[in-house]
Amino acid sequence: MKLFVVTGMSGAGKSKAVDYLEDLGYYCLDNLPVKLLSSVVGWMESNKDFSRKVAVTLDIRSSDISDSFFSALEAVKRRGVPVRVLFLECEDSVLMKRYKESRRLHPLMNMENQTDISSAIKEERKVLSSVREISDYIVDTTNLATAALREKIVEMVETETDDVEGMLLHFMSFGYKYGIPAEADLVFDVRCLPNPFYEEGLRVLTGLDLPVQEFVFSTTEAEGLFERIREILEFTIPLYEKEGRAQLVVAFGCTGGQHRSTAFANRMQEMFGKKRENVKLTCRDMSVNQHEVKNR
Repeated sequence: MKLFVVTGMSGAGKSKAVDYLEDLGYYCLDNLPVKLLSSVVGWMESNKDFSRKVAVTLDIRSSDISDSFFSALEAVKRRGVPVRVLFLECEDSVLMKRYKESRRLHPLMNMENQTDISSAIKEERKVLSSVREISDYIVDTTNLATAALREKIVEMVETETDDVEGMLLHFMSFGYKYGIPAEADLVFDVRCLPNPFYEEGLRVLTGLDLPVQEFVFSTTEAEGLFERIREILEFTIPLYEKEGRAQLVVAFGCTGGQHRSTAFANRMQEMFGKKRENVKLTCRDMSVNQHEVKNR
């Protein structure tokens, strides 16, 4: 049996995620009490009528989620069942807008009689902070279309089922003016380097283009920064793998996410892709659409 736990902020898209998992052959259970997780998994494991792939939602509706989540996962793992946790994230302002549009109440407004949607969201984020910390996948749905969410779900399932060695190493470039990616595990700021944006002929190019790459890495400071980040990753990646992580997201940021950060993320992806199977590159804020490169 394989178990996917879907959790995260109310209104961030958990129901959609579970729908997509169901389409992919998962038997799905919504709003399962946390303390029942191990017992239900054990019962389903012994019942041949059920699918070997199970997805459950555990969220703020289970009032003891912050206290029991970790112990519930450990109980399932002791049964020998692989568990992956997907946490859906979203900005507070977008969550408030979604609730206003749907005219539904936030779960905490029912459970704790809170009348302020903003306070309910902040309280939920506080309660779920420890759950988010131990999640294998974090997906920010703030600006994510439903089709893009489905693609991410499919990719996660494929990562778990494909015969590839090691966790998914995901390099990402982004622009600070658009916000730091919520799913990032490690963030490196490369705004300290000269900006190709102000160089004639380079503004319209990206960090995937050779002229921009040559400009970005033309100084000893840039090469030194790259080498030190590489050394940090060489040391820490095995530690994350030992911890049992399914994915590590390493993000590089510059002002707009088009030149310096993309050059760093691309070069790092190429370097680690030569010695690892499961490496991916996403250029989140590229002006010429969004680019993704996989090395499988």
